[in-house]
Amino acid sequence: MTFTTSMKPSGIKTWAEEDRPREKMLQKGAFSLSDSELLAILLGSGNQDETAVDLARRILKDAGDNLQELSKHTIKSLSKYKGVGLAKAVTVMAALELGKRRISGNVSKRRQVSCSKDVYDLICPHLLDQPYEHVWAIFLDRKNSFLHKELIGTGGIVGAACDMNRLLRAALETYATGIILCHNHPSGGVVPSKEDIAMTRKITEAAALLDIRVLDHLIVGGDRYYSFADEGKLKEH
Repeated sequence: MTFTTSMKPSGIKTWAEEDRPREKMLQKGAFSLSDSELLAILLGSGNQDETAVDLARRILKDAGDNLQELSKHTIKSLSKYKGVGLAKAVTVMAALELGKRRISGNVSKRRQVSCSKDVYDLICPHLLDQPYEHVWAIFLDRKNSFLHKELIGTGGIVGAACDMNRLLRAALETYATGIILCHNHPSGGVVPSKEDIAMTRKITEAAALLDIRVLDHLIVGGDRYYSFADEGKLKEH
């Protein structure tokens, strides 16, 4: 009679201590860990078929080994993976959100906004992972110092509407003299559409009545962006 036994993966506890993510981080520092090892620490454990590292590798592979794509997950979609319950999904999404806020916070502390790259660094954490178009406004004072940023419109995959009343009210409440518009293209393209151009013109004209200038309009598509100011397009509006 022949007996068969199911082969389960060796748990992380059976690995050499220096190869375990937590121990490796303690001994060598966080910089020595791969993305999958860092994700495995957040997950804490895997499932009956995979170690935490194996599960992390699979999740990252499904995201094209791209952390920006991973950030597009929702708690619901991430918890569909076997071994990832709501608690683990919340932990992962919270860590990703902290990373985005760190980038944004560093730019905010600099206060001064002097070029389109400053604007991109300030707003990209809010736009990179969105499956739909979002419109944000950055409010500046006369010295182009950062005052405030606010979501002023959301939409679908191919367009978003800007809440003009909310935009101008926020500008007045923060005593802003300059506005920078920002929105994303989920497709990844950054060429402005007719609607983008029309929205820029409409907001520029409305803001001018309150002696507020629209200084730029950034269209973000992944790690690229289009600046109306850099391209000399604001003068046309």
